[in-house]
Amino acid sequence: MPPLPVLQSKLPDVGVSIFTQMTLLAQETGAINLAQGFPDYDPPRELMEALARHARTPGHHQYAPMPGLPRLRDAIAAQVARLQADAPEPDPATEITVTAGATEALYAVLAAVVRPGDEVLVFEPAYDLYGPAIRLQGGVPRYVRLPAPHFRPDWEAVRRVVSPRTRLVMVNTPHNPSGAIFTAEDWHELARLLAGTDALVLSDEVYEHLVFDGAPRMSARQHPELRERSFVLSSFGKTYHATGWKVGYCIAPPALTAEVRRVHQFVTFAVNTPTQHALADVLAADTTDAHARGLAHFYQQKRDEFRALLVGAGWDLLPVPGGYFQLARYGAFSSDNDLAFAQHLARDKGVAVVPVSTFYHDGFDDGLIRFCFAKERNTLDAAATRLQRD
Repeated sequence: MPPLPVLQSKLPDVGVSIFTQMTLLAQETGAINLAQGFPDYDPPRELMEALARHARTPGHHQYAPMPGLPRLRDAIAAQVARLQADAPEPDPATEITVTAGATEALYAVLAAVVRPGDEVLVFEPAYDLYGPAIRLQGGVPRYVRLPAPHFRPDWEAVRRVVSPRTRLVMVNTPHNPSGAIFTAEDWHELARLLAGTDALVLSDEVYEHLVFDGAPRMSARQHPELRERSFVLSSFGKTYHATGWKVGYCIAPPALTAEVRRVHQFVTFAVNTPTQHALADVLAADTTDAHARGLAHFYQQKRDEFRALLVGAGWDLLPVPGGYFQLARYGAFSSDNDLAFAQHLARDKGVAVVPVSTFYHDGFDDGLIRFCFAKERNTLDAAATRLQRD
C-alpha cells in the first residue's frame, strides 16, 4: 500500500481556539464560564415563538434565496434607515446580503477582495479569526497595536503602516475585547488616510447597539467618504442573544456587494430559512426599534453590576465604553503570564476567562484577562463570590 501523501497545512501555527480551550476547561473543572462570548439567557420570547411558527409552516424548510429572504432584507433596510438617519437607506436588493453569521460575512469579504500579496491593516488586540482568514487568501496582515487602557488608534502609527499595497483596513467597533468605540474623529482620520487610495474598509459592527454612557453609535456607513468603500457587518446573534443561530448580514455598495455574493453563493449559498422568516417577523413588528435601542441600557446595567461586584477585590478594571466584555489587570494577585493565570482561575477559583494575549498575533502579554458579563445576575454574583475568596 503506497504511503499517504503528506498534507502541508495552510495554517500550521493555528490550533484549537482559546475560546474553545477555556470552555472545555470550564466543563472539566466545573468553572463558571465567563470566557466564551455568549449569553446564558434566551432570545426574546416573540422571536422564539416566531421561529417555532415558521418551523411548522409548509415550504419554509427549503432553500432561501441566495442573498437572503427579500422580506428580511427589506426589514433590515428599514431599521438601518431609522437608526442611521444621517445615511441613505441601503437598497435591500443590491446592498444587503444575509450570511451565516458575521463570521461568514467576514470570510466572504476577505475572499472576495484580498489577493496574494495584498496587505490588510488589522488593529490589535483583534478577534482571532482575522489573521488566519487573511492568510488563507494569501494576504499579509499588517498589525497596529491599540494602546491600553483606552485602545484608541494612534493615527501616526497607522499612517506608517499604510502603503500602496494596502487593500483593506479592518475596523471593529465596539471593539472585542476592549469595548473601545470608533469616534467621529477616528472615522474622519481613517477617511483622510485612505483618500486618493483604492483601499477598502471592513467594519465589524456586531456589537453595534452596545454603546454606553450616552456616547453616539457611529457606523462606517455614516461617514460619506467611507460609505462607498466599506463593508459593514452585523450580527443578529449578538443583537438577539442567539449566538447559536449564526445569522448576520453584510451591507455594502452594489459593486462591493456583488463581489461578496460571488463568494457567499459558493461558501454557504443560503442561510437557514425558518430563522430568516422569524427574524423578519420580529424586525418588521418592532417599528420603534425598541429592542435594539434598549440594548445599551440592558448591557450597561450588567457592566455596572459586574464592576460593582469586583470593586475592592484587587482587580484593576479597565474602562468599558461598549460591547459585553470587561478587561482587568491581575498584577495584584500574580506575576504569571496571562494564560497561566487564566488556567489558575479556572482550576483554583472556578471561573473561566480568556487571556488577552490570544488577541495578538505575536502573543503580546500585557497582563490582562477578559471577562464576559453577558450573563444572568446570579451567574455574575456566583462568579464574583468565587473571585473574591482566598
